[in-house]
Amino acid sequence: MEALSLYELNSLVRSSIEHCLPDEMWLRAELSEVRVGTNGHCYVEFVQKDPRSNTLLAKARGNIWNNVFRLLKPYFEEATGQAFVAGITVMVQVSVSFHELYGYSLVVQDIDPAYTMGDMARRRREILQQLEAEGVLTLNKELSMPLLPQRVAVVSSATAAGYGDFCHQLQNNPRGYYFHTELFPAMMQGDRVEPSILSALDAINARIEDFDVVVIIRGGGATSDLSGFDTYLLAAACAQFPLPIITGIGHERDDTVLDSVAHVRVKTPTAAAEFLVARMDEAADRLAALALRIQEGVRVRLQQARNRLEGYKQRIPNMAYRRLSEEKLALLTARKDMAQGVKASLSHHRHRLELLRQRLADASPERQLARGYSITLKDGRAVKNAAELREGDCIETRLQSGRVRSVVRSADGKL
Repeated sequence: MEALSLYELNSLVRSSIEHCLPDEMWLRAELSEVRVGTNGHCYVEFVQKDPRSNTLLAKARGNIWNNVFRLLKPYFEEATGQAFVAGITVMVQVSVSFHELYGYSLVVQDIDPAYTMGDMARRRREILQQLEAEGVLTLNKELSMPLLPQRVAVVSSATAAGYGDFCHQLQNNPRGYYFHTELFPAMMQGDRVEPSILSALDAINARIEDFDVVVIIRGGGATSDLSGFDTYLLAAACAQFPLPIITGIGHERDDTVLDSVAHVRVKTPTAAAEFLVARMDEAADRLAALALRIQEGVRVRLQQARNRLEGYKQRIPNMAYRRLSEEKLALLTARKDMAQGVKASLSHHRHRLELLRQRLADASPERQLARGYSITLKDGRAVKNAAELREGDCIETRLQSGRVRSVVRSADGKL
């Protein structure tokens, strides 16, 4: 039996592949590895996983030669806002290559950013749907924004130009509002975005009473580094954070998941500062309006008081004259009533005195004597009982006309 050499077998496989497969075809797969060599070539590994068990179903090595990679990478990242890194799903145009020494590989000729954008959008939708199902999607949006958001916790890179712009904008606001800002450093690009921002939020939460709002700003980075803001853990932490969160991560395309759960989303760090200044403007304008209302109210009240005083000034003389007239009339009436009362009282007492005088006159000794009675006196005192007399006493009997003197002859009451 004639045997083939390994080289002859691989040559036969290569020939068969070249004759059986089209020159180029479109492939959907996930990038499990992306490595750029010193020669500028990009070496990738494509994989396909079972959607249920996540186990590998297929794997292939891929190459993107330098002349293609120099054009393909910026085109993809500009279109998607996603870095060309492992973990993303792509649709690429490939040609199948088989080399007798290096074996099977796929050579990437082109890429379709729209497919990756759709996959990214799908993943964002899934995260938002999960947050909604858990009931936390709008929790941060439902918080009340403070009227005076002056104590600001900033999550950003200390060296980011956007952070400097943000602070400059706050410190140089036209109306001179005071803002206290404190930086909580975090990585704002690369694969450390999620853990570093979560760490910064934990540090802020430990001092929650020291701040009014949280601002997460980026600015100045490549739009391809936004994938770190599209994670479930970061979105869930921000959605449930107890302070209002303002995001300004420097892009104008579709919102990231972080933007979707934040209380306020603005485009840039400068816009975030402008939002805080505008919030202070609103409070200042409301206070100014209230001050004007108070001034106007005081002016109206003072005018009303002046009008009342003027009215009192005009009414007091008339009221005093009327009151004096009323009191004078009352005094006259009282004097008349008093005179009539005194007169009636005198008449009543005069009549009583007359009755008493008449009774006294009727009871007087003279009147009794005139009726035929007499009075016996002993030593000038009336004798009422014969037992008071003694034999030999001198007594005087007084009649209406004249007196009779007698001597008692019997002392036992018998003459």
